[in-house]
Amino acid sequence: MLGQIGLFMDYAAERGLKLHPAKVTQILSEQELKAMLPDYDGWIIGDDPATRAVFEAGQAGRLRAAVKWGIGVDNVDFAACKDLGIPIINTPMMFGQEVADVATAFVIGLARQLFVIDRGVRAGRWLKPAGISLSGRRVGVIGLGDIGRNTVTRMQALGLKVVAYDPGVEGDLGITGLERAAWPARVEECDFLVFTCALNTHNLHMLNAEVLSRCMPGVRIVNVARGPLIDEAALVAALQSGHVHSAALDVFEVEPLPDGSPLRAMERVILGTHNGSNSIDAVIRASHTAIDRLAGFLR
Repeated sequence: MLGQIGLFMDYAAERGLKLHPAKVTQILSEQELKAMLPDYDGWIIGDDPATRAVFEAGQAGRLRAAVKWGIGVDNVDFAACKDLGIPIINTPMMFGQEVADVATAFVIGLARQLFVIDRGVRAGRWLKPAGISLSGRRVGVIGLGDIGRNTVTRMQALGLKVVAYDPGVEGDLGITGLERAAWPARVEECDFLVFTCALNTHNLHMLNAEVLSRCMPGVRIVNVARGPLIDEAALVAALQSGHVHSAALDVFEVEPLPDGSPLRAMERVILGTHNGSNSIDAVIRASHTAIDRLAGFLR
């Protein structure tokens, strides 16, 4: 909300709230949050470490309610909120189409090496790398929530066969032609792997060296979900060996991506800024929802 905060001041004021945007690029530290939250009645949480210690510090001051802006909740200690009696909720079903759009753009970009061509032209070269056709290829979509379902329909529209992974969802969801498997079965059949799932204690580093070794040589990897789903060191090694052809990553294990990350120097990698949900329309939609829910709690 920081870059467009002015759009929401009046909307919040009409609901009895005065917004105070944090001055931060990506996330505030736990210590910064513990110092500032006691001064506020409500907290709209981004990707910040919303830990038990942070909520305890806030509750010792004025903090009475919180809302997680967006759908990902792996950074929020909901159990602590329950113990402390702090009402909290997220804003689900906000960004499925937007993040799926980015996943689709990444798949096309990797298939045709559009990013390599762009970089080459900017450097004074005239490259013509041979890409791969999408029709008839197979993509593994990991996660069948709102983002995953929207990604599946987009992949099918491109002519890709889809095998989907999600232990919490049964069946084909009424999507004709959708194939199902239990991770990591059938990864060796996938030309692309697209991660769209939430992060939890069970899927940390679900794409690791062992799974990568099972993947098809030349597989292309897309992550628009959470960085720690992928063991970055293992991915770097697989990219260096050529076993993984290329990758498009909107999220990383550490954000912002450290200056010394070897991913920065890899030509066959598209780098994002955890920005997949950031369309004007989606930000307005999610922000209005977050403000409404926080105002409801505080009333």
